[in-house]
Amino acid sequence: MQDYFISVFWSEEDGAYIADIPDLKYCSAHGKTPEEAVAQVQIAKEAWLQSARANGKPIPEPRYRPAIYQAG
Repeated sequence: MQDYFISVFWSEEDGAYIADIPDLKYCSAHGKTPEEAVAQVQIAKEAWLQSARANGKPIPEPRYRPAIYQAG
């Protein structure tokens, strides 16, 4: 099973690492370390998916990949 791509970057403005799932609109989290940010965004992802299911919203298939991973 393919999972969602997670982007992790340092935010000077927030003073923290940000983990973002581009396929899930507004699904992001932060942490003091990249690992903490990823752990927090996994929790946010589950909440996002649960909310979408409960409200009958469409759940996108994992599809976002940075250009370096695209075949072609």
